[in-house]
Amino acid sequence: MPSSLSVVVPVLNEFEQIADCLASLAPLRQSGVEIILVDGGSTDGTVELATSQVDQLICSSMGRALQMNAGAARSSAEYLLFLHVDTRLPEGFTYHWLEGASWGFFPVRLSGKHWLLRVVEQAMSWRSRLSGIATGDQALFVRRDLFEQLDGFPDISLMEDVAFSRELKRVVRPTVLGVPVVTSSRRWEQRGIFKTVLQMWCFRLAYAVGVSPQFLLRRYYPQ
Repeated sequence: MPSSLSVVVPVLNEFEQIADCLASLAPLRQSGVEIILVDGGSTDGTVELATSQVDQLICSSMGRALQMNAGAARSSAEYLLFLHVDTRLPEGFTYHWLEGASWGFFPVRLSGKHWLLRVVEQAMSWRSRLSGIATGDQALFVRRDLFEQLDGFPDISLMEDVAFSRELKRVVRPTVLGVPVVTSSRRWEQRGIFKTVLQMWCFRLAYAVGVSPQFLLRRYYPQ
């Protein structure tokens, strides 16, 4: 009997994160939720560490959209939930939370303690509620039939979550769950909170006016 929910986790060289991520998903797996890990070519031992802790381990071309689509293609569950390796689902979460929803996402809480992170997380959650647009940190979920109807995530290098949310929203408004996921604040802490917020908004604006995701990717991950 197929699972009612598949959690798809795209990874690339996440040896330091993967054990904790999969440990947090172990209770869900024990309850019958399918865990699908999609590796984009890791060379650091991520795959070897994860193999025994997932239901399916898929090797894919690198690229988050490609990886998530590859994981979805191997699932037969009613719902798909796409989870970043440094995001944790709420304690007590079950697939029953999704019943009746066509698609949606969670509000977000950042893991760090700095008071400015509280402002950032509130702004992220309010922005996503008002706009109906999710980012990957918010654990986007969708009924598989709707996912297939829209042909999944667009094959772009960055902003695939924003682009897919826009397509989903044209069909039906999202369901925003009431309990937040917790996502790592390492990006904000390493790059600086103000600098990271400004960069994210500049990228979103640039994408909205037609700047290519490939160009934005080169700016996001400079050589």
